[in-house]
Amino acid sequence: MAHQDGPERARHGQEHLTTTSEQGRFCVARCSCGWRGPARRARSQARADAEGHATAG
Repeated sequence: MAHQDGPERARHGQEHLTTTSEQGRFCVARCSCGWRGPARRARSQARADAEGHATAG
């Protein structure tokens, strides 16, 4: 079963809602805008990808 971290609102009132989900041994960050980060082995890195996307968006 895939683990998901719940949606996190982006800073500055943007509409980007990010989540992370596990796919096998990898974790992937996704956004409500359609963006998808690279598959990572470390959940913390996937969360950092999501945060970076949300703040840059």
